[in-house]
Parts: sequence; C-alpha cells; structure tokens
Amino acid sequence: MKVSYHGHSVVQVVTESHTILIDPFISGNEACDLDANTVKADVILLTHGHNDHVGDTFEIAKRNDALVVAPNELAVYLGTKGLNTHPMHIGGAREFDFGKVKFTQAFHGSSYTEEDGTVIYGGMPAGILLTIEEKTIYHVGDTALFTDLKMYGEMNSIDVAFIPIGDNFTMGPEDALVAADWINAKVSVPVHYNTFPVIEQDAKGWAAQVKTGDGRALNIGDVIEL
Repeated sequence: MKVSYHGHSVVQVVTESHTILIDPFISGNEACDLDANTVKADVILLTHGHNDHVGDTFEIAKRNDALVVAPNELAVYLGTKGLNTHPMHIGGAREFDFGKVKFTQAFHGSSYTEEDGTVIYGGMPAGILLTIEEKTIYHVGDTALFTDLKMYGEMNSIDVAFIPIGDNFTMGPEDALVAADWINAKVSVPVHYNTFPVIEQDAKGWAAQVKTGDGRALNIGDVIEL
C-alpha cells in the first residue's frame, strides 16, 4: 500500500485493488501535483464540507464513477448533485470492500459555498480512521486540539497520522505537537499549511520537534509505503 501527500490536506492511498483520495482539493491548490482531469479514484473520502477540502470531488467522482464517503449532511447534498455517496457520522464505522472507515470528532466548521454564494450546511466536521490490510491511517481533518485525540491514540495502533499545523483555521504548530504525542502514530505528517499566506508554517521544523514516533514533512508527491 502506498500513501502519498499532495499539498494542503490531499492524501492519496493506493492499494492493489483501489485508489482512494482524501479531501481532493486540486484545482486552485498551487502546491498539488495531481491533475483533476486525469487523476484516478475509486473512492473519495471527505472530512468536511469546506471548498478547500471538497475541492474537485464533483468532477473526479463523476468521471471515475467513484464512491464518495462523507459526513451525512454533506453526503446527502452531494447525492442531490448526482454523485454516488455513502453517508456516515461521528463515531460510526463501516467495512467497505476497500477497507474500514471510521469517522472521529473534529472541532471545526463545515459548509460548502456554491458559485452563486449560496452556503450549504455540511454537517459535523470529522477526522477519518482508515484501516486497510491491518494498517491504519488517521487523517485528523481540520481541527483544534482536543483531549479525545489521546483516546484515539490509545484505542488504535496508528501507522500514519496526517495532522494540521497551519494555525488560524486549525491548530497551530505548538498544539499539533501535543496532538502528535497523544495520537502516538508511527509516522506523523504535517498538513494544511502554506496553501495561503495566513497558514504559512515551517513544516520541516515542526517535524523535527515531534517526540513520539517519526515526524516527517513530506514533499509534494512523496510516498510512504505500508
């Protein structure tokens, strides 16, 4: 299984049978090396409804006939647009043919803004625990620091955690170091930084300070093999 980072909060997971995209914000994401017009996806997982996370979900899902797994209200909205969706909610888990998905808490917001300015409520924001072939990936989503992250670390053997460090909209570097310690992943990867001036951070400097497991700031397109 190959897990790769593609800027902002975009993560790609490639197994022998499936390609999974998490929060595919590609168009408008200058750091992203993927092409929304050609990228393959069998499954799209969404943490919440903000445009910089839903990203190119509409186009990618329709072109690939991909399954979109998202928090309930967001999944219902995407379903009205003709996408094949599966709704879930915080604390719920489900076994799919590609692996097990469990949605965790995240303290943030969730809404999708349409081109005409209409704001659509996206339900509760979430993190995602994705378990495939006995390996667990934790995409923490956009969130503040909260103590249940310690519980998630204790309840799960997490191989790779993607943790936001950008500050302003999510936890910043200092809080993210605490989160990395609590989550206790074998590898902690910083995300949600440098996309916009307001979230510029030193990712390598952050990774060097991670005390629990291996802190690793991935270059765009870098792959972790599990």
